[in-house]
Amino acid sequence: MEIGLVTYAPETVKGYDYHVYYSKWVNGSIFPAAKGMQNDVTCFCDAKAIREKPDIVAISKNGPALRKNRKANLAFDYVCPTNPEYLNKVLDYIKELNKEEILGTTLNLYHFPEEEFCVCPRCVELWRTSGLNWIDWRADTVTKFIAKAKKYLKGTFAVEMFPDPVLAKQRFGVDLDRVAELVDYFHVPLSARDYTTNYWVDLLARDFLKILKKPIMLELSAEMPNFEKMDSLLKTIAHLSKRSFKAILLLVHDSKNAMQIIEFAIKNKDFRDWLAKFEFSEMIKIVEKWATIY
Repeated sequence: MEIGLVTYAPETVKGYDYHVYYSKWVNGSIFPAAKGMQNDVTCFCDAKAIREKPDIVAISKNGPALRKNRKANLAFDYVCPTNPEYLNKVLDYIKELNKEEILGTTLNLYHFPEEEFCVCPRCVELWRTSGLNWIDWRADTVTKFIAKAKKYLKGTFAVEMFPDPVLAKQRFGVDLDRVAELVDYFHVPLSARDYTTNYWVDLLARDFLKILKKPIMLELSAEMPNFEKMDSLLKTIAHLSKRSFKAILLLVHDSKNAMQIIEFAIKNKDFRDWLAKFEFSEMIKIVEKWATIY
């Protein structure tokens, strides 16, 4: 198993095999390409664009796809994915990104917000004229967007998966089998403030391994400076290392944060003894590699 980083800073850190950089954020911030890295593009979540043009937001019978709409219970503000002006804006950014020497592109939040979205007049008309049922029309819309974006890409191509391995198509319009035909791997974030209770991570991870038909990079939150959280994070990685993931990715703020993880793993004798006692051979290889570098 390999290990990598997901970061908000365009920095690489020795000891990590993969580096994913958030080049377009959910708040609308857009940054130049990070050369030599996998660039992660947030597609249809853009709080800034919605503030500037409120009519581009995805809508439902319970109101707009906004965080402040408590009926919707959404983590981000979503643009309607059939809005032609915004869609072209995203594709133009992807085109420009891929003019640079990047490792590849990951699409993030490229789908509908939830199952009741979007019922704007444009979406309703597109659905009615498609001849498809509601679920299949939304899945077709999402798949066609991914296929269109792929035409402008070079290098490795991935999509981030909302952590629901069962209802992805019904809720978000993500047809896992069709998307698998287009991508090199899936990027699955299982985010948490800490992993002191971690059985659910293994549960979801195993479900994704069974369902997805391409390799998986699993992401864990790693902005964790204190001892207990760091220990729990690394033990969770150790348990996941027994599964057949392409890599485990750690979400960090920056290179300093990434180095804290390495330092903890190398210097914590109790943790290394625990790895040996329970025979986590893949995790032992990672820590030993870190020790040779640092």
